Amino acid sequence: MAKIAKYFKRTFDDYKVLVQVNPDDLTGVELIIHPSGKIEKTIMEFDDEIYDDLEVDEFESCSPLEFNMYLKGLA
Repeated sequence: MAKIAKYFKRTFDDYKVLVQVNPDDLTGVELIIHPSGKIEKTIMEFDDEIYDDLEVDEFESCSPLEFNMYLKGLA
């Protein structure tokens, strides 16, 4: 049975990073939202330490809605 993707975010000084992680195959998407509104989207392949890495880097959980609003350019 497929697991539901998990979403994380962190706000830096002048930009925001949101990460989607698919727990089945540790793939996902990283969004970097710049102050200008420009959004960089990167398809990612993570290792099995991704959740520890996100915690060390002080990412917090966020909602799928928030991630997808940015992904679609609606936020």
